[in-house]
Amino acid sequence: MQRIIIIAILLFIGLIFENNQADAGTEVGIRPSILAGTWYPADAAELRKSIERYLSKAKTEPLKGELVALIVPHAGHKYSGPTAAYAYKLLEDRSFDRVIILGPSHHFSFPGASISLQKGYRTPLGIVAIDQDFSQKLLTDESFLNWIPQVETPEHSLEIHLPFLQVVLKQVKIVPIIMGDDDFETCARLAKKLAKIIKGSGRTLLIASSDLSHFYKAEQAKKLDQEFIKHIRDLNPEALYAALQAKKTEACGRAPVLTVMLAAKALGADQALILNYAHSGDVSGDNNRVVGYVSAALVKKSR
Repeated sequence: MQRIIIIAILLFIGLIFENNQADAGTEVGIRPSILAGTWYPADAAELRKSIERYLSKAKTEPLKGELVALIVPHAGHKYSGPTAAYAYKLLEDRSFDRVIILGPSHHFSFPGASISLQKGYRTPLGIVAIDQDFSQKLLTDESFLNWIPQVETPEHSLEIHLPFLQVVLKQVKIVPIIMGDDDFETCARLAKKLAKIIKGSGRTLLIASSDLSHFYKAEQAKKLDQEFIKHIRDLNPEALYAALQAKKTEACGRAPVLTVMLAAKALGADQALILNYAHSGDVSGDNNRVVGYVSAALVKKSR
């Protein structure tokens, strides 16, 4: 009953937001950017140049196999952009029918996950269309999955990736998913549903949006983060969940990472590559309260 009440309240708030959006004359069904001018440049030319600069500095080796998923940080581009670029560099010579982005909810706690049915997300580089058909398939016959518009309104963990995708993939549809639960059962259920629909649905890339430890001194942050990275490298979501439960490591996007690891393995991924690790102190020079960032690729090795 509590689950139903929480979802009903959030859905009601979402309807109020959509009505206010229409009254304000904005594009109904298009989520406006909330990060332009703060977390990344508001000017389209400047934004494109900044992303191209990050990409030019990211040096990656060619992948030997099929790219199934990425794990990418979601702080402001100034801080996490250099690390995120290592992941997005891999997409420059690839194409996908859709990109499914899973991010955590930083503002609301709610059961299950919210699957967006909006028409698209706007950034200074234009509108990124949402694959509504795929979103609807995810929502079908699943009580723990809903569309809750209100949780998307203030959330940065999805939008922050879109300018990178717009630069490297030119044109692609997305499926935005915001997770409100971080228990392993929810992650496993969503991963199973994702893998089932992805099979036979064309070229699909999974992205888990997550930063790592928050506001420790750099040396302590590195220890916590390396524990998280170890389990990614081992492609072992069960061990990662155990380490998270034991507070040996932490991440705001723990649920997206666990879900994507489980789904990627179900889709045949058998190797994880750590592309880059850094923390905010590497940019700011302040090593007393840092946030950790990692980029990783989950790959199905060539036989």
